[in-house]
Amino acid sequence: MINKENKTIFDKLLIHDHEELIFCNDKKLGLKAIIGIHDTTLGPSMGGTRMWNYATENDALKDAINLSRAMSYKSSLAGLNAGGGKAILIGDINLKSKKYIERYAGFINDLGGKYWTAQDVNMTTQDILWIKNVCPYVIGLPKEYGGLGDSAIATAYGIYVGMKAAIYQITGNNSLENKKVCVQGVGKVGGKVVDYLIKEGAKVYATDINNKNLDNIDEKNVQIIEKDNIFDVHYDIFSPCALGGVISMDNLKKLNCKIIAGAANNQLEDDINVPNELLKKDILYLPDFLINAGGIISCYHEQINQIDLQKVMQMTETIYDKAIDVFKYANENKITTHSAAMKIAVERIERNKKKSN
Repeated sequence: MINKENKTIFDKLLIHDHEELIFCNDKKLGLKAIIGIHDTTLGPSMGGTRMWNYATENDALKDAINLSRAMSYKSSLAGLNAGGGKAILIGDINLKSKKYIERYAGFINDLGGKYWTAQDVNMTTQDILWIKNVCPYVIGLPKEYGGLGDSAIATAYGIYVGMKAAIYQITGNNSLENKKVCVQGVGKVGGKVVDYLIKEGAKVYATDINNKNLDNIDEKNVQIIEKDNIFDVHYDIFSPCALGGVISMDNLKKLNCKIIAGAANNQLEDDINVPNELLKKDILYLPDFLINAGGIISCYHEQINQIDLQKVMQMTETIYDKAIDVFKYANENKITTHSAAMKIAVERIERNKKKSN
């Protein structure tokens, strides 16, 4: 039994059978990066690069490990022939420059296609194009550069159809009309989720720490809520679309909703206590790595050179049926939806491991 308070790096890798962690460093440029490759059984690992000024390097390591694992499960559940990876750039975004990004791209290139990257938190389209200057293992490109364009379109659609599956599970009707939905974070993805909800006649509430994002939806039929007052209203659906960790044991004491369905990665503070508490409170949780897969579905189609947005959206729409399957699996096995989604994802990976042996 590994002591949770004193794990070595290899202990952390062994917990979820990670394949690799790559540490990248360039002192002159201030570049410190971690690339996590969780599992490549189904295919090359894929996952975005994010940049964050972490309080500690251990926090960055934790993110690289957790996010790359989530990408494995996300790709597996979505039915993709792809594994899970994630890259973390440690530091303030002011460190970024063309030289900095191209140096980082060189480290990706050294992996020879085992890891394909895309845009994530604090990374721009320009950064992705600079990576493309150095290595071919980059996806999520603009249309004018041979890509499918904004993957947030597919991500938001997956959240929307996931919400419809959850409402159907509870009511037997998948309409979101007149349902109260709170979208926490209305940036690239959350803003598009709001559009889908308004179009269907939902009663939408929104909050964001960035006032510019709120300004973008100001003219829409949306009620803005101060972030400190977010738990004062009863919702049919609470949709976390910002950073992770928002569903904590403390917040669950205040949260009053029937369904949690959002785009943020790693929404749960932990994978055991929080899902169990959600089950006790009879809150239907749609695992983030199930319903926010639209983005990786789009990127995967680029990776296999199938530049067809219609096919991307058709595959994203299957998230509805996959969510219903997860609910059924959870009910039949008397486990949380989080555990059910993980088990379904892992089972597909394990089946493919057996085939290759």
